[in-house]
Amino acid sequence: MSASPPPAAARISHPSVEAAPKTRIAVVFSVIALVLIGLNLRAGITGASALLHDLQLVLGYGPLVAAVIPSIPTLCFALAGAATSWLTGKMGVEKAILLALALLAGGLLLRGIPATGMLVAGTVVGMSGLAVCNVAMPSFIREHFAARTSLMTAVYTVTMTTGGTVTSVAVVPLAQALGSPSAAVGSIGIMAMAALLGFLPVALHAHRHSTRPAGGGTLPWPLLRTRKGALLTAIFTLQALLAYALLSWFPYMLTTLGLSASESGLMFGVMQLVSVPAGVLLIALGSRPGMLRPAFYLVSTAMAAGVALLLFLPVSLSIVPAVLLGFGLGIFPLVMVMISRSGRDTAETTALSTLAQSTGYLLATAGPFGMGILHSATGGWTLPLALLLVLAVVQMAVAHLLTSGKVK
Repeated sequence: MSASPPPAAARISHPSVEAAPKTRIAVVFSVIALVLIGLNLRAGITGASALLHDLQLVLGYGPLVAAVIPSIPTLCFALAGAATSWLTGKMGVEKAILLALALLAGGLLLRGIPATGMLVAGTVVGMSGLAVCNVAMPSFIREHFAARTSLMTAVYTVTMTTGGTVTSVAVVPLAQALGSPSAAVGSIGIMAMAALLGFLPVALHAHRHSTRPAGGGTLPWPLLRTRKGALLTAIFTLQALLAYALLSWFPYMLTTLGLSASESGLMFGVMQLVSVPAGVLLIALGSRPGMLRPAFYLVSTAMAAGVALLLFLPVSLSIVPAVLLGFGLGIFPLVMVMISRSGRDTAETTALSTLAQSTGYLLATAGPFGMGILHSATGGWTLPLALLLVLAVVQMAVAHLLTSGKVK
């Protein structure tokens, strides 16, 4: 998908950028940092999701707070993510990511304090840091691995899913061992601290060697008037809405339908585990000539089938929809590769990423929040799942338009 010049209003003139020289050791540290960051970009969300039922029982908050907490990540992704293009223009990509990792680690550790206020505040701070990382990573990959964008996007998304999967499976036994779901959720911050320390050499190297000027950038919002900007935003919105509705409520749903917390956590882990090879397979398939559209068809069909089977299969067979939904979550790497390859330079890629992710996550907040409210109102999961099924079909239609070859 070739990049096109943005509207004149979207460009902010800035001098040419000379990237930091890439020595072998700098590349090694960049790869290590990429992996460590990836491991954290779902762990803080899935870890809390697996313990939502226990956290509500222990802390005693009501159904409204229970619906709000899973909605905080996507809301923060929208609001904090919207500032990322400006932030990276002022600080540079590496310094912005370093600041984001500090917020992520601090917020996740704060959630370890057993109080509803600390759970909410820590989630807001941590997810704000996560938002900046989410938006800035496609630009980081483009800037540091320009010749290997697809490979490093695959590495990044695989480690992201792996971190989320391992955390969702391990956090329930950890909470039982510690005797506190809050302590288990807070301990996820230790992994974020490791990412912060691992990224520090990369940020220092960029600070010492880059001649990137401050103040340059591309305004994201005018890009929404382009066909490419609109369709990238639409596909990101739909996949995020589906993903975070499931990531926020899937284990809780299974628990309310009759599985134990450990069994629900295991099914949650299976869903995420399947998404790892699914993402790799879909990137490989989509990179072949003429196969990008079939790849999107395949992943959207799997998502729709998984949601439909959740409606009709008994909970004892939940592994079947878990596998299909996991494959459906593999759409994320495909979308991220498209964003990383879009734009004429790092600034324009950041702008497209900011546009797609901030707008997409703002709208996607309706997923986890709506699931919680509809479940509380109806006492069941039929209506929420029926709406997710409709969205999976719409996702396929948008993917068809995005891969038409007419997106400029």
